[in-house]
Amino acid sequence: MADKYKNLVPTSLNTDLKSLGGMIRDYYRIKSKLRPGRVIPTVPLAKADPVGARSARAFWFGHSAVLLEIEGKRLLLDPMLGPASSPFPVFNSKRYSGPLPFKLDQLGDIDAVLISHNHFDHLDRDSIRKLMHRVGHFYVPSGVAAYLIKWGVPKEKISEHGWWEEFAFAGLKLACTPARHFSGRGLTDRDRSLWCSWVIAGEHVKVFFSGDSGYAPHFKDIGDKYGPFDLALMECGQYDERWKSIHMMPEETVQAHIDVRGDVLVPIHWGAFTLALHEWSDPIKRVVRAAAERGVTHATPRIGEPVAVGEVPAVPTAEWWLGL
Repeated sequence: MADKYKNLVPTSLNTDLKSLGGMIRDYYRIKSKLRPGRVIPTVPLAKADPVGARSARAFWFGHSAVLLEIEGKRLLLDPMLGPASSPFPVFNSKRYSGPLPFKLDQLGDIDAVLISHNHFDHLDRDSIRKLMHRVGHFYVPSGVAAYLIKWGVPKEKISEHGWWEEFAFAGLKLACTPARHFSGRGLTDRDRSLWCSWVIAGEHVKVFFSGDSGYAPHFKDIGDKYGPFDLALMECGQYDERWKSIHMMPEETVQAHIDVRGDVLVPIHWGAFTLALHEWSDPIKRVVRAAAERGVTHATPRIGEPVAVGEVPAVPTAEWWLGL
């Protein structure tokens, strides 16, 4: 394992005393708008026919958790399915939707789980423990396997990968690709494991999952190497000018989608928890506006509502967050 992992471009956080004071002021200025005024709408996870050999279907569960069905395979991406984004009460942000609109056993068998990095809002111990017996394999960036092994996942069911590593899985081509972020779950493990995005390519359909990332040239590099993508699941929330190097601003999300040569944009990393000092619905409002200005096709599913590409497309666009 590397001593410490680094981003491809210089990346730093502005966390001096002046910026911390500004965050405290911002919190009290906007605290009444950090969460929706009532529980957000969800769609029950209905049993559906398997997707065709030339199709993919994504069910967004809030934040970055997605069930992806692609060419007959079922993958779970960053399955943080718990009620709160952190085990520490001071940072405890409870899920906007309340309970998710399904029981975990309704998910059925999962061919593989893909993890982007080890932060609590992406790698959740309780979710992994509840899911691991129905998951065929776990694919994680370098240094993350140790957490899963500690939680009871058999070592032989886990594969670690570094940036630009490609491998085959059940007829799919997967690639662990760069992101601009960091890792750590405590005071002593900062950047001791890798963070990544994922390319998921079937014979006919390709999907990109951004993980967490600030905007950087790696998006264009990924688009040049693996694009175009039928579906791009792109981070759009929990941003701030003070840490834009590790989380994109919404307008950068749209540019990153263009860079990777995406077709349908699905904004993720919002709609579940409050982890930044912006209005809870600001990410989606800004992404939708920027996407319209740039001519980008975008989907705005409710939690549990499918987005489909391929033989039977379904791209929901209702602005369901208005008035909440």
